[in-house]
Amino acid sequence: MSDHAHLFPGFASHWIDAPVGKIFARVRGEGRPVVLLHGFGETHVAWRKIAPALAKRFTVVAMDLRGYGWSSAPASEKGAQYAKREMAADVVAVMESLGYVRFALVGHDRGARVGQRLALDQPGRLEKLALVNIAPVDDNFGDGDLQRVGRARFLAAEAPKPEELIGLDPIGFLDDALMNATKAKSLDAFGAEALAAYRQAFNDPARIHAFCEDFRAGATIDREHLADDKAEGKKLAAPTLIIAGDAAFPAHGPSLLAAWREWGDDIAEARVDSGLYPMEEAPAETLAALEAFL
Repeated sequence: MSDHAHLFPGFASHWIDAPVGKIFARVRGEGRPVVLLHGFGETHVAWRKIAPALAKRFTVVAMDLRGYGWSSAPASEKGAQYAKREMAADVVAVMESLGYVRFALVGHDRGARVGQRLALDQPGRLEKLALVNIAPVDDNFGDGDLQRVGRARFLAAEAPKPEELIGLDPIGFLDDALMNATKAKSLDAFGAEALAAYRQAFNDPARIHAFCEDFRAGATIDREHLADDKAEGKKLAAPTLIIAGDAAFPAHGPSLLAAWREWGDDIAEARVDSGLYPMEEAPAETLAALEAFL
């Protein structure tokens, strides 16, 4: 079993105490702190093509969300332990334990949901916020990716149905989800080592349940929190960059930027030539967009 450390040369490994147990993070660099949060089906390894370059200018913290990778996977029902407010508390715990009260945050997919929640709940924490390939609230945004919408609904269905179905072939489910969300409809962008890391982290009943709980929270608790924020007129205070993969959110579809601008006054967009995973499908473009913003 590889620990994939060579994918993050010079990074230190930390298991950090958070509200629900240990959270795993890799840390390297000097300068202003930036935390990187991955999306569904992945782990901190998703940032391997970008984190080392960012660490030349920033202190980079690439962590596994609760329930994913090597972080604790707390028992949960009806999404309670995987509400994004709870997951955001882990980010705060990790960063504070490393000595950072304020930091920039880059979140992809589920990690972007966590970043959005943290930005709305604790605006003083975030210097900058970059959100990769998500719409503000609705997973049905446009009809650009009906496959992804269908998968989100499936994962959010009542326990234990999705867990049992995924459990019949977890690796097949994961590979299919990853492949179909790329622009090329191929696993090539991930590479053998990253795929091994993702498969290893996915092939575990406790974690399959955690992923489903993440989506259950997304369909219920998180949605209610965002509706409350909207009613109160809460906004994203930090300068925000939306990174959109052209195949995930087509430019000719509904305007992602317009949707986000309802949530903040300082919001810009960078479009990259990729599907759902720009940091793996188009790392140079994604890195350039992040460096210019951060």
